[in-house]
Amino acid sequence: MIMKPQGTKIAVVGAGVIGTDVAFNVADYGYQVILKDIDRSQLDRAREKIARDFKMFRLMKPTLKSESVDEILGRICFTTECSEFESVDIVIENVPEDWRIKQQVYLELKSICSKTVIYGVNTSCTSITKVGSLLNYPDRVIGIHFMNPVPLKRIVELVRGYHTSEATILEVKSFLQTLNKSAVLSNDSPGFIANRLSHLFMNEAAFLVQDQVAGPKEIDTLFRQGYGHAMGPLQTADLIGLDTVVNSLEVLYTEYQDSKFRCCPLLKRMVSAGLTGRKSGQGFYKYDDL
Repeated sequence: MIMKPQGTKIAVVGAGVIGTDVAFNVADYGYQVILKDIDRSQLDRAREKIARDFKMFRLMKPTLKSESVDEILGRICFTTECSEFESVDIVIENVPEDWRIKQQVYLELKSICSKTVIYGVNTSCTSITKVGSLLNYPDRVIGIHFMNPVPLKRIVELVRGYHTSEATILEVKSFLQTLNKSAVLSNDSPGFIANRLSHLFMNEAAFLVQDQVAGPKEIDTLFRQGYGHAMGPLQTADLIGLDTVVNSLEVLYTEYQDSKFRCCPLLKRMVSAGLTGRKSGQGFYKYDDL
């Protein structure tokens, strides 16, 4: 099966930072998108984010397909209901890294979606096999880990669960190609490739700040200029959301029972204080452009 924007409908569950960017990116390439969240105000923020980010992404990526933000927004249905999910071809789930929440979402989707739908789990750490165990067709479940910010990143990490079929992998690769993205395939293991590595960097960088070895600016500057990273680990943590980083580290620690994934207490304190990064206006850095 070759995915084409015409006639293919994509559902995105969760209108946080990543979910909103996925909806933006997919709609930009001509797909009809349903963006679903339980919180109507979050959907309003998602709409505002897309409108705000369009100019920035246009400057950073002149090859955006859409001529205007209205063209993109016109392809996205913002909703708190799953009533139209019967007709979607791919569901891309982006809810928090909390198994109780994910379980509830997939049990609801199971009762509505068709037997041919592909479930794309856009997760940092949750087992794809575990998600598949909730559904009647686990061969149609695959990890689709988009990188942040989604519209600017061409690489996607695909994760093969125990039951994920080769046909599903090929269909998702075909879909990603229509978004001008390529894929790296990994087997199912908590954190997969990207987050098993990146969360160690972010966590240890937070420990460096907590231990007063260096400030965020010095740490990130060293990573950018010394190792050639586009962003430093603390800038990356702010972009992802410190609450998401903490949740992911807790999943990794639970799954591996390895002390190297023990979450830095500073990260937990910052999240408790509401300093979750860009989305709150302050994390390791302050953001005045929100």
